[in-house]
Amino acid sequence: MESLINGIIDLFSGLIRMKFGKELVVFIISLLPLLELRGGLIAASLLNVKPLVGYIVSIVGNIIPVPFILLFINKILEWMRNSKVKFFNKIATWLDKKARKHKTRIEKYGYLGLVLFVGIPLPGTGAWTGCLAASVLEMDKKKSFFAVMLGVMMASIIMMIISYGILGNLIK
Repeated sequence: MESLINGIIDLFSGLIRMKFGKELVVFIISLLPLLELRGGLIAASLLNVKPLVGYIVSIVGNIIPVPFILLFINKILEWMRNSKVKFFNKIATWLDKKARKHKTRIEKYGYLGLVLFVGIPLPGTGAWTGCLAASVLEMDKKKSFFAVMLGVMMASIIMMIISYGILGNLIK
């Protein structure tokens, strides 16, 4: 993942020279699906952004899309499924399968399952996928929002330890 983050950092190299440019790059990466907070914190570490600043910027960037995903993803998926453009149909089908793949685990544990799903930083998990799953499973939006927020906080602590090598520094 580090090489992917380095590639994205290179893509935004012009921004880095600006005042608060490094923080802006971290924010943008944290907004992106798949990379999210995990990628943002790795980028913050690679860019030598102060840990607390990187932590806050990554969380904010990861949280901003959450209410929009919870509110609008089902409508967007429905539109994509009904679209005459096959590409949109395929994306909607893929996203639906991705959300339903985690259905059993999330339904079994309810909102705690959603917290854990978002909070344990593994590939394919995170706020975007958690919101997608909660929406497809028609979970309560307010409760899902808070569950995703808790998951993001959990993931942020884990990724902070990994990204900034805090664990390694504690062991020395």
